[in-house]
Amino acid sequence: MNPITNLADQLRRDESFRQYPYRDIIGKLTIGVGRCLDDCGVTWDEANYLLANDIKAATKQLSLTFPWTDALDEIRRAALTNIVFNCGIHGLGTFRDALSKLQQGQYAESAAAFLDSEWAKEVGARAQRLAKQIETGEWQ
Repeated sequence: MNPITNLADQLRRDESFRQYPYRDIIGKLTIGVGRCLDDCGVTWDEANYLLANDIKAATKQLSLTFPWTDALDEIRRAALTNIVFNCGIHGLGTFRDALSKLQQGQYAESAAAFLDSEWAKEVGARAQRLAKQIETGEWQ
């Protein structure tokens, strides 16, 4: 066992690491090394750190699952990454027609196909913005 040489080592040992949220012995939602989400949540800086990691992971999933998306411009690729955030890589994969049209450079048709979905009805304005982004190649 590694020797304890500082407070962080001690807390890692005593609190242990939990990757997923759990309820501690008094019912508080906790994650990581004793981080009580009920009491202190996350800071803006922590949320942005997590967001950067999540963007990196979603972008990697997009490249691995749909390698052709690497050739898209940054803005259209970002729209797809946004959809991955919303419904997962497998959810994005259900948009076969929209993805096929996007791969062929048929941006308006791809945008229309994304909008012709249950997803678009569920997320409303988000779908409208992302479809416009796919159609125009401009940030929305």
